[in-house]
Amino acid sequence: MNAVRSPMAEQLARRMLPATTFVASAGVRAGERDPFVDAVLAEDGLTLGERHPRTLDELEDDYFDLIVTLAPEAHHAALELTRSLAVEVEYWPTPDPTGAGGTREQIMASYRDVRERLKARIGRRFVAPDHPD
Repeated sequence: MNAVRSPMAEQLARRMLPATTFVASAGVRAGERDPFVDAVLAEDGLTLGERHPRTLDELEDDYFDLIVTLAPEAHHAALELTRSLAVEVEYWPTPDPTGAGGTREQIMASYRDVRERLKARIGRRFVAPDHPD
């Protein structure tokens, strides 16, 4: 729903990749902004700013070299969307932290885990080994 994993990945990629790289995130369905995402991004010096969850139909551009999906439903939608396009689609299975229960700190730990997994995956896929992030 473009409320948790994808916005985190978008902000991390914007920081880790060159400014000339176009990065956008969208979901299969619209969702509500998640305050835990704001909190874990703030810990890393990032913010969503005024950005709110959006759907694929709301993207300003529909030409991509690569689409990375983080959830099974999004992956299937991306494959359907790109069936007749020359675009690479990668699936990075990423846990959904919204199901975490317990104390606020336990929930935050689940969101931090997703943030760190995404940061590591973006780094392995796109960033040179000598990059500081």
